Amino acid sequence: MSEEKIAMSSAERRASLSLAGIFGLRMLGLFLILPVLSLYAHDLAGSTPLLVGMAIGAYGLTQALLQIPFGAASDRLGRKPVIAFGLVLFAVGSAVAAAADSIYLLLLGRILQGAGAIGAAVIALVADLTREETRTRAMALIGMTIGVSFAVSLVLGPTLAHWIGVPGIFWLTAVLSVGAIGVVFLVVPEPEHSGRHRDAELSREMLGGILRDPTLLRLDFGIFALHLVLTALFVVVPPLLVEELGLTTSRQWLLYLPVVLVSFVLMFPLVFLAEARRFMQPVFVGAIVTLAAALLLLVWLPVGIWTVGLALVAFFTGFNVLEASLPSLISKAAPAAAKGTAVGVYNVAEFFGAFLGGTLGGWASGVYGPEGVFLIGAVMALVWLGVALSGPVPHHVSTRMMAVGALDQGEAQALERALRKVEGVVEARVFADEGTAYCKVDRQRLDEASLSEAMDWARAEAEAAG
Repeated sequence: MSEEKIAMSSAERRASLSLAGIFGLRMLGLFLILPVLSLYAHDLAGSTPLLVGMAIGAYGLTQALLQIPFGAASDRLGRKPVIAFGLVLFAVGSAVAAAADSIYLLLLGRILQGAGAIGAAVIALVADLTREETRTRAMALIGMTIGVSFAVSLVLGPTLAHWIGVPGIFWLTAVLSVGAIGVVFLVVPEPEHSGRHRDAELSREMLGGILRDPTLLRLDFGIFALHLVLTALFVVVPPLLVEELGLTTSRQWLLYLPVVLVSFVLMFPLVFLAEARRFMQPVFVGAIVTLAAALLLLVWLPVGIWTVGLALVAFFTGFNVLEASLPSLISKAAPAAAKGTAVGVYNVAEFFGAFLGGTLGGWASGVYGPEGVFLIGAVMALVWLGVALSGPVPHHVSTRMMAVGALDQGEAQALERALRKVEGVVEARVFADEGTAYCKVDRQRLDEASLSEAMDWARAEAEAAG
């Protein structure tokens, strides 16, 4: 019954890899511009620090507003057409940004880029194309591509800006987006049917409970604060590297590459301690403290290549640990059958954080300079620390999804009662209409034999009814 014992089929692997590639390329297009956009935008007609910051974070506003509507539209109009439409919007936005000769056109381009909010539709298509027992791995693959895209962009963005210019990066992302449309229709398999997946999609009937859950709200505030601070940082760090350290855009990879490598090396043992050794609370809180300390170092220490490098290593170590831990904590904290709703709200909070971070960072840089941005970021991190300490981190549980077949309501309720009696099952929900059981389990205590026995009974009942 263990999810790890069930191998992905070739169709599931093809679907997971192709959709992860589409999602990763789109995120790469957004991330590549982060290390170079503030320098480029300052030279455009009509530019002000506030408008530059807004241009950096503007994609987050339309992402946040349209993520859920795109997911709902994919239920009615089909996954692939909605994904293709989002990629077209992203390509058009990239083209507008590439051709922009003023800050206002750049801002419009970034808004259009964000309007191609295909995340929810991609996740729903992954759910259509995978079984319950293999879906978690497919989702993890998409999450991994986002992390890799961000790390690669820090090194590749400045290098590409030197070779082809910032407009060239925008044109490149436009071309890649058009190519991704071909992948959607030619490579991604056609789902046999599209249905509701409570683990992957937002459910309106569960939204109220998610928005009232204090643990989930603390985590939503966390991702909001994390991406606010990150986006604000990229408003001022690229100009700082040029003006204070003499690192032209073509040479900034010399700083970003060791920062990325060292921060990833430091991240992995910390994430292992948090997840495998169940030290999530100290690791999580320590990462927030590291984030705040790194920003305060940028305020207090004299600007130099070693001090800035040290502060950035500390910042991205904390950032990487938190970026990896927060989705895991959301999964642990969300009700067994409402993970998709919890993740949807979480993603909206993330993108609003990016928008507000760019806007706030632009305003603060114009009024107070880089130190003001770093100080605001540190204060935000300390506020987050207080929020995180106001309640415990979620228990170490994982969600197990299992297909049970067509049960009537009485059989579904009977299976629910049986699952709740299994040692190690913390929560269980069975939905007759979906033919799926959702369980929150403590893997260290789980009685796999009893769980299998309950599921075998349910499947026998479903076969008899069929």
